[in-house]
Amino acid sequence: MTTFALNNVRPYGEDVTNILIDVADGVIDAVGENPFDDADEVVDCGGNVLLPGLVDMHVHLREPGREDTETIATGSDAAAKGGFTAVFTMANTSPVIDQPFLAEAVWTKGQEYGKCDVYPVGSISQGLKGEQLTEIGLMSRSGVRMFSDDGKCVNDPQLMRRAIEYAKAHDVVLAQHAEDHRMTEGSVAHEGEQAARLGLRGWPRVAEESIVARDAIMTRDYGGRYHLCHASTEGTVELLRFAKNQGIDVTAEVTPHHLMLTDEKLATYDGLFRVNPPLREARDAEALKQALLDGTVDVVATDHAPHGSEDKCVEFEHAKPGMLGLETSLAVVHRIFVESGEADWRFVAKVMSERPAEILRLEDQGRPINVGEPANLVLVDPQSPWTAHGDEMASKASNTPYEDIEFSARVVGTWLRGTQTYDAKKA
Repeated sequence: MTTFALNNVRPYGEDVTNILIDVADGVIDAVGENPFDDADEVVDCGGNVLLPGLVDMHVHLREPGREDTETIATGSDAAAKGGFTAVFTMANTSPVIDQPFLAEAVWTKGQEYGKCDVYPVGSISQGLKGEQLTEIGLMSRSGVRMFSDDGKCVNDPQLMRRAIEYAKAHDVVLAQHAEDHRMTEGSVAHEGEQAARLGLRGWPRVAEESIVARDAIMTRDYGGRYHLCHASTEGTVELLRFAKNQGIDVTAEVTPHHLMLTDEKLATYDGLFRVNPPLREARDAEALKQALLDGTVDVVATDHAPHGSEDKCVEFEHAKPGMLGLETSLAVVHRIFVESGEADWRFVAKVMSERPAEILRLEDQGRPINVGEPANLVLVDPQSPWTAHGDEMASKASNTPYEDIEFSARVVGTWLRGTQTYDAKKA
């Protein structure tokens, strides 16, 4: 097969058209009103929505070290099923991705499997210990575009300053997990009425916000590109807005679960809902939603964090923090923004594909659906109800916080450079 056609499709949910894809080159060959019925393969898309392949700046694929909960292969399967053609996997594996050969191994394994471009994130500090910088220069020359100690915060201000300066010199992104650990020791839930009622130790907003403020000032003074992982509070939104108004090169992400879920979910003490940073209050979720709409927060990133049942089916305070996200994120964003009428599919493409690719300077991801562009695409049926069940996920783990929740939008097909990586009809 050298060509295939996606007929009767709506790019960005707009006018129906037809698209011809050159399989050999992996690019969009033509876009037009007339169906490409003479293609080697023709897919009638039934008027479904076509978007650029999604890009996730923040996942945990657990390999190397915890292949019992996720692998690059199973994580790639989950990504493809969720509509993603590129993901960035964090460095908190075992061993930590703090050496070029480890980063290269992750990239190679993802390419060999071929379902999704899996970009390794290098750690900021050696072994995530927060004591000594990694070789940012060497790792950047091995293709690492982003560095993060995610799972831990770079609390030492002098180390963070040096990291910002080195990152600027090598033109890479620093992604910070903002948490002053001196304020969160033993904390498992948002510091508020719900935690007090449940007898859970509270995690204050200021633990996040104080680091955001410090890092924004450092970025202002020393330059570079700074990215905030999983923004979770109303105060963080205010700080990001201030930083951007000052012209500081700061970007930020929000997770689907911090947009949709609140600490009211903790009432059952179910370890599925333990996450870092914790689920906050409704006013935080609303502030994050508005910040995404107005561009103060740039992107949606899943923070996909697989865990085995032995790590979740325990007392809440002993549950490991983290939730699955790759297979449900598009449906969550659709529900919050498109179904509600607050935004359209162009917005979804912006925050889940185009803007993350722009931040990370990816040349062949997050591109417009135009002739000559890479055929990294996701086809979405916005009116195909389905119910989330952890045991039906492509991920090796099942710790979804959306168990038994019904969604309307379903991914029905994903293509990476013209090769189909997910087909709902065959799943």
